[in-house]
Amino acid sequence: MKILYLETSSKNCSVAISDDEKLLCSTEEVSENYKQSESLHTFVEWALEGANLSIKDIDAVSLGKGPGSYTGLRIGAASAKGFCYGLKIPLIAVNSMESMIEPFLGQNYELIVPLVDARRMEVYTAVYDGISGDELIPTEAKVLDENSFEELKDKKVLFVGDGALKAKEILQLPNAEFNTEIYPSAQYLINKTLEKIRNEDFEDIAYFEPFYLKDFHGVKKKSKSED
Repeated sequence: MKILYLETSSKNCSVAISDDEKLLCSTEEVSENYKQSESLHTFVEWALEGANLSIKDIDAVSLGKGPGSYTGLRIGAASAKGFCYGLKIPLIAVNSMESMIEPFLGQNYELIVPLVDARRMEVYTAVYDGISGDELIPTEAKVLDENSFEELKDKKVLFVGDGALKAKEILQLPNAEFNTEIYPSAQYLINKTLEKIRNEDFEDIAYFEPFYLKDFHGVKKKSKSED
């Protein structure tokens, strides 16, 4: 099964193609200017060429659904939907944080914690088992302070992502390690995507929306009775 992977939730615009679990080609670029609108379709063309395939050979599209950059997610979702509509193939959506932990599973970390820089001292985060990759604490928006993740102080923890730089400066966790160079990447969506395909966990293309995680930024309006 030939699968096209798109990951546009961060500064890393990333595209990959696999034949089942075998990675055929990947191309990506980290840019401070968020170049998804300029680069995504060029990267798709390059990946197809590198895999010696045409777009008509693709059997499914997998999208890193966020959380992350609102604009980046919109671009990725629009492209994924367009491919799926045009080719009449299924859409799979994977939490972008899953791709951040994938390279580090089974490396003797008890926990892996992705930290996606949101704004100021805020990050998007979740907590995963360092061996199985199971989600232990669901994705949430969190404002970092010196007491954040204090409950993990006795664990061997790896913090990954561009938000880990802020965390490294203030967290008091003696057993923690920090990798600030990690971004969501299309090539690490493969395992979770295949699992979802086996379970027939597909998205409704017409109604699918990325995982913006914007509820945390809303302001509750006063009702007239409160005025």
